[in-house]
Amino acid sequence: MHVETVLDWLADWAAHVNWVYFVSIPIFTGVIGWLINWSGLWMLFKPLSFHGIRVPGLKELAGVMPRKVQEIPGLMEGGIGWQGIVPARAAKMGSIAVDKVIAKLGTPAEFYAQLEPDQIAEHIVNVFRPDLPDLVHDVMMREHPRLWRDLPRPVRQAVVDRVQAVVRTITDEIGVHIDQLLDPKIMVIDHFRNNRDLVVRVFKDVGQRELNLMVAFGFIFGFLLGIPVAIVDVTFQIWWLLPILGVVVGWITNLLGMWLIFDPPEEKRILGIKVQGLFLRRQDECAEVYARIIADDVITLERIGDFLMDGPRGDRTRQMIATAMRPAIDRAAGPLRGAVNVAMGGRRYDSIKESFALEAVGRTITPFRDPGFSKQQAEKIRVLIARRTKELPPRDFVEMMRSAIKEDEWMLYLHGAVMGAAGGFLHVGLFVWGWIPGLPTH
Repeated sequence: MHVETVLDWLADWAAHVNWVYFVSIPIFTGVIGWLINWSGLWMLFKPLSFHGIRVPGLKELAGVMPRKVQEIPGLMEGGIGWQGIVPARAAKMGSIAVDKVIAKLGTPAEFYAQLEPDQIAEHIVNVFRPDLPDLVHDVMMREHPRLWRDLPRPVRQAVVDRVQAVVRTITDEIGVHIDQLLDPKIMVIDHFRNNRDLVVRVFKDVGQRELNLMVAFGFIFGFLLGIPVAIVDVTFQIWWLLPILGVVVGWITNLLGMWLIFDPPEEKRILGIKVQGLFLRRQDECAEVYARIIADDVITLERIGDFLMDGPRGDRTRQMIATAMRPAIDRAAGPLRGAVNVAMGGRRYDSIKESFALEAVGRTITPFRDPGFSKQQAEKIRVLIARRTKELPPRDFVEMMRSAIKEDEWMLYLHGAVMGAAGGFLHVGLFVWGWIPGLPTH
């Protein structure tokens, strides 16, 4: 009896439904869902820098606002506008990339070892070789021209050859102290902060397939969620229901999109079906792309050289190399050392030794900046990072991409809710308030 009553009610309900109006709702929510995810991706990546207007007094007001509100890009600087979430958090992503991923991939010593210091030493010697006679000549002519002119040519050549052997020790000294001289965290954070487009490229190159699927699934999720919304709307026929339900649909559509990509990190079985975040299914492939970007643009031989010589610890590096080279220069002087000491005194000899050390240190960075050699060595870094990234537990692998934006995801969900409400009002305006005459109503 109860079943018959329900069936009679359903038949009566279906007979009074305007099915064109009914079908328009899930189609509408599907399109809105697609727009929500498409515009959400735009909000993630664009613009690279803040675009908006500065409002007097807003900076001070923002300081007393809730922490979540303060996270809106530009607000703490007193502006109303927008900056892509990813570029706005570039430095933070760099920090997390080191803490969660790069620190687990290898120590500074391991990275340096992968660059094969022996090959770097050989390269430094090759770069120095054409200039070395002039370097020795310039130093000696500056410090003691008469002695240098009076030395037989074979003796002068012997000094040049011995100094060349000293140059080879530079990479050995760097390698011994590399953990104190090289800080990957500072290097990565500074590079990401100064190259926000690179952070965007990391996301897009590594996860472009999943991002495209997220947009496509926006329509599917929106359409499916629109079916119960349509049932509720045509049943109760209250105009304000659709905008409210639009908020729910918009929020859930974005939530499902993020879940689809990142969750669950580990493979699970639900009703016998394997379930895992789409991004995690391609960990090996994504690791190769990520490693290529890091090796080509972030942890390169050229940038390591810049950091060692011109970074925050550059003075320490230069001093360390110069200190280590002084006894080596003593050995390079060989039999000449006694003659120099007699001819000019110990203080003058020390001055020559210091000049050689400083000249060598000053020119050390040049071989590191050879683009061709740097690219050749980058392959070794790429192989190391790719191998270690593939070995990361899935949860750590997800953190590599998601941690920097996770606390800002609420903005995307709020954006979805606002667009869902706007879509609901638009549908009401078209089909209930008659903005376009002739469209079907309830």
